[in-house]
Amino acid sequence: MTDAVETRADPKLRTVVVASAAGTAFEWYDFFVFGSLAAVIARHFFADAGETVAYIMALLTFGLGFVVRPLGALVFGWFGDRTGRKTTFLVTITLMGLATVAIGLLPDYNQIGLAAPILLLIMRVLQGFALGGEYGGAAIYVAEHSPRKRRGLMTGWIQTTAAFGLIGALAVILITRQLVGAEAFDEWGWRIPFLLSAPLLAISLWIRLKLNESPAYQQMEAEASDTDHRAPYKEAFFQWGNGRFVLIALFGIMIAQGAVWYCGYFYTRFFMERVLKVDTNTVDQLVLMVTVASAGLYVFFGWLSDRVGRKPVMLFGMILALVAFFPGFHALTRAANPALAEAQAAAPVTVIADPATCALQFDPIGKAAFASSCDIAKSVLSNAGVSYANVEAPAGSVAVVRVGRTEVASLEGAGMDPAALKAARAGGETRIKAALVEAGYPAVADPARVNMPLVFGILMIFMVAATALYGPQAAALVELFPTRVRYTAMSLPYNIGTGWVGGLLPAASFALVAWSGNIYFGLWYSVFFTVIAVIVALIWLPETKGRDLNAI
Repeated sequence: MTDAVETRADPKLRTVVVASAAGTAFEWYDFFVFGSLAAVIARHFFADAGETVAYIMALLTFGLGFVVRPLGALVFGWFGDRTGRKTTFLVTITLMGLATVAIGLLPDYNQIGLAAPILLLIMRVLQGFALGGEYGGAAIYVAEHSPRKRRGLMTGWIQTTAAFGLIGALAVILITRQLVGAEAFDEWGWRIPFLLSAPLLAISLWIRLKLNESPAYQQMEAEASDTDHRAPYKEAFFQWGNGRFVLIALFGIMIAQGAVWYCGYFYTRFFMERVLKVDTNTVDQLVLMVTVASAGLYVFFGWLSDRVGRKPVMLFGMILALVAFFPGFHALTRAANPALAEAQAAAPVTVIADPATCALQFDPIGKAAFASSCDIAKSVLSNAGVSYANVEAPAGSVAVVRVGRTEVASLEGAGMDPAALKAARAGGETRIKAALVEAGYPAVADPARVNMPLVFGILMIFMVAATALYGPQAAALVELFPTRVRYTAMSLPYNIGTGWVGGLLPAASFALVAWSGNIYFGLWYSVFFTVIAVIVALIWLPETKGRDLNAI
């Protein structure tokens, strides 16, 4: 029966793949436009908060879209298993498109005050909510149409939509800025990429409305009896036969996906900009180049999984990432900012301080004072992207920063009023930075010394790891669960892994860097989750290649 269904569906397979992939790429486009324009959005919607706090609030608003994705997965997964795949992902794409267009139409803070950021927050929640339901529907819809021997290849096109969405977002922003000018773009032109979602939504809906329900879902409906009452939550999460595979999918695949993919695409960017001080335009060019170069790899690894199996290909991606994390980021430093690497080797930095006076140098809301001598010293070094060792000093002593053989005393700001603390901090920062400059530490990366081909090659190693893990993933997740709970069961672990583990990666990794003083220490976040996934996958993840989706 299954082979017959797949054979009949095959002539329409190209339309199914194109329609599903185009719609999902559109949703990723919407999602990435917001993140790419965070700095501009901060000025328009958080204007009264100050530049630093406004940018942090914009980033937190962006992050909120990740946090609510599992909720969207639960709601739309339930509807997808109860009412069908097609109807559900028509709703998700419509919700995403309307929320994105609405952001482009929202009055800003200067026009309606506090209502502006509140409305922006609501739109961002709707975006994340919609994306939580979109991926599962598109991946399942394609998989349930695909022949068993080509399922990895066909669903690989769904996996590559994230790259297409990012490419589209960056391209539209760059072209719009070029056409209207930088000043006009910051004033009003930033709305154009959001408003462009309206015609893209219309095209995506027109394409998807031509589709029929998936063969597997139609067969399940045809064979269902009047007494067959589906309960997706209960069957997916509270029946051990399905629940254990939800856990395996989460801990054997998805936490690694969040750690590897988001490290490769987002933390490398943060590291080059914030730590290595590479020019933003250069970083944007590199990100666009590696995204374009890696787009086809999703399909390749999906195809490869049809031949050698899902599990070995995904494990290859995880293990390659584990091998590459630390040497790759060290090599990235030498290639993108060789002066920093040379200075770290020639004049290592040490903070000698009373541990009791040292706070965690991570402030997500921009309100901490960091007034002790240890806090001031570490704050300067963290903002400069400089690694430092920690040496314990006697209780009550003023912290000292040792740069090579030069020692610079910090200052104690506890108890000072804000104005005095600001002046004292500036003085301490000037002295520490002077010692860093004298030791050869660069304020910014020298563009002439950035080895672009080498940086590109290093980033591509991380892209290979990310795409090897992500390419076969849709097929693997679909093949773990029966048709009656497939949407619900696979969507939740997917969106927890990508939304929570991946979405929180930049902030958590930077917190680890600030706590340790080592610019590479944040990589342990990715290593931790990837190691767990490798162990779980090796022991408990079954090989699913070629499974009959109606016989699971």
